[in-house]
Amino acid sequence: MPSRIDLRRLYDTGAQLAPAVHQPQNWPYEVPHDRFEAYMWPPHDVAGQADIPVRYEEKEEEEWELKTYVTCEVLGWKGIWNAEERRRRGNNDLGLSLYYGFPYYGRWIWAAARMLVDKNHVSLTELLEKIAEVRARYGKS
Repeated sequence: MPSRIDLRRLYDTGAQLAPAVHQPQNWPYEVPHDRFEAYMWPPHDVAGQADIPVRYEEKEEEEWELKTYVTCEVLGWKGIWNAEERRRRGNNDLGLSLYYGFPYYGRWIWAAARMLVDKNHVSLTELLEKIAEVRARYGKS
């Protein structure tokens, strides 16, 4: 476990990766050790990690968010995955760029899609074809 000083340095470096205070990266071949540690530290809300400052917004869930929640719950009820697997896939497996770049339920649906492909419930080709079909239905490119 890193010392208190190391955690502060890790937090400060990791906080620079969040969109609210994002600093563009030129992705050199060599990454400083403190930045490497920040990238490798999984972004989630356990283990006493500090969180970045976030502005709270009172809002109603959008329809897609509610449908995502229900879809993920049904996958759990059917025994396809459990809450801990959803949490791990949606938080730890994403990586910092996607974690900070996706909305909350965007991470849930990404985790569900990845899990369905990983566990061979659907093929990646089937998933991509379905995404193309839905985009065409709604006139999205």
